Amino acid sequence: MSIDVNNESGTEVDEQAILDIARYALARMRIHPLSELSVIVVDADAMEQLHVQWMDLPGPTDVMSFPMDELRPPMKDDEEPPQGLLGDIVLCPEVARKQGQEAATQHSMDEELQLLTVHGVLHLLGYDHEEPDEKAEMFGLQAGIVDGWRAERGMTGPSPAPTVS
Repeated sequence: MSIDVNNESGTEVDEQAILDIARYALARMRIHPLSELSVIVVDADAMEQLHVQWMDLPGPTDVMSFPMDELRPPMKDDEEPPQGLLGDIVLCPEVARKQGQEAATQHSMDEELQLLTVHGVLHLLGYDHEEPDEKAEMFGLQAGIVDGWRAERGMTGPSPAPTVS
């Protein structure tokens, strides 16, 4: 799996954790090991520009996903996953910090960025949360991936609750 993490935000973030959880999420979703992903960490001004340009919504947001080859997880266990470019995930640590502090289970900016990375991966794979059934499926997968990754690393305490809108 080729995953690049590029921090352009000016904020110190745990880039290794972002890389590790992205790799874990893609493996859990059975994405081809030669697929490529880019994660870009930007400041609030850059995120706001992207949010306005692509979503026509004001202000910065927490995470945006820009799919390339529209890869999807294999539907059957014996199905070979396709190889390709997944796309880009853009994260904003300033928004992540605020969301982590305001969450019901308060958590760090880095924990929120890990959650947002998984959220972004799922969006790249075609998952959405516009409808209640889609939201339940996506957030269920997201929680399972984050909890599994945390368990493998011996992390204790509650997993960050979804704060992604």
